[in-house]
Amino acid sequence: MRAGATRVLLLENIHPEGVRVLTERGFEVETHPSALAEDDLIEALDGVGLLGIRSTTQVTARVLAAARHLRAIGAFCIGTNQVDLEAATEHGVAVFNAPYSNTRSVVELAIGEIIALARHLTDHDARMHAGQWVKSAVGSHEIRGRTLGIVGYGNIGSQLSVVAESLGMRVKYYDVVDKLALGNAERCESLAQLLAEAETISLHVDGRPANRGLFGEREFALMRPRSLFLNLSRGFVVDTGALKRHLDSGHLAGAAVDVFETEPKSNGEEFSNPLRNTPNVILTPHIAGSTLEAQENIGVFVAGKLADYADHGATVLSVNLPGVPAPRPAASEAGHRIRHLHRNVPGVLATLNTILAAHGTNIEHQTLATRGSVGYVVLDVSGTADDSVVTALQAMPETIRVDVD
Repeated sequence: MRAGATRVLLLENIHPEGVRVLTERGFEVETHPSALAEDDLIEALDGVGLLGIRSTTQVTARVLAAARHLRAIGAFCIGTNQVDLEAATEHGVAVFNAPYSNTRSVVELAIGEIIALARHLTDHDARMHAGQWVKSAVGSHEIRGRTLGIVGYGNIGSQLSVVAESLGMRVKYYDVVDKLALGNAERCESLAQLLAEAETISLHVDGRPANRGLFGEREFALMRPRSLFLNLSRGFVVDTGALKRHLDSGHLAGAAVDVFETEPKSNGEEFSNPLRNTPNVILTPHIAGSTLEAQENIGVFVAGKLADYADHGATVLSVNLPGVPAPRPAASEAGHRIRHLHRNVPGVLATLNTILAAHGTNIEHQTLATRGSVGYVVLDVSGTADDSVVTALQAMPETIRVDVD
């Protein structure tokens, strides 16, 4: 381990491969098996430069304000709604996630659940375990030739589209953004159109606030009688009470739910939900992306992003900062790297360059990118890059964060 190594805190059982990547890159890694409450997290982050979490840990504005040494957060999952991204940006904390690493795992679970629901496998299984032999084809269907409606055609929704079509399903989708259809999938102009035409609906939307309550009484009423419903996206997008009513009435033939608005904080806590013990309903504990392959891929991917940011300032695929690859030119190996995160207003780069020139600091390489209200520039310099340069850059009214390597 290198002297003065950056401290890393990994919560919620991050895969050992993630620990290995960070340790081999020279970081001091501490692990914890579960999420931490807000006060405990603030205490644990004292002196920590990099934080790794999954979906349960809540990184609030209060946590970010207190974590003075924190430079980056890695969400070892797809979603980042557990992090206050606006506060993270304001404090100059980069946030990374794994938008692709567990896509296949989610898709395979969705396909498995569609088949299980269409064949009432959980009901047959429960009766068999109770000693009841009921051999019947009533209510059981092949999925071949049936229509799957996908709400949200991003990384997961589009791959589900391809796999479902390969199994003989017709695929229709709806997304608020105009997405290119893959294979023979057809885009619907509205959610109402999709609900009227599909026999199985699967949600794959992101965690943006606008999606809260996306699917409620009206949407369930618009679904075709005896259709199937899956939610493997976010718990808060669905009105669970409305789903329960439409299952109990027989309007819906079955459902599979992997995410819930209120979830236990750790294993062993009781799970309470109105959908418990409802026939032909599959409930899983937020495990759509939890395969050994996916968790290993996520561990390696996110750990690598955290290490690249800490070592080089690279922000490619950051969810809140402008994306800068930031390779280190060979010619500047003996020099310094300056990373400057700032508010995106005119004249910042000119002011920054003037300050460096006044201190006799020569710029060898410079990369700037902007994203919304913030800009991020990475500079490789020779000459002076001492505390006086840092102080001058920090004094710029537009500065959010300055780091010098």
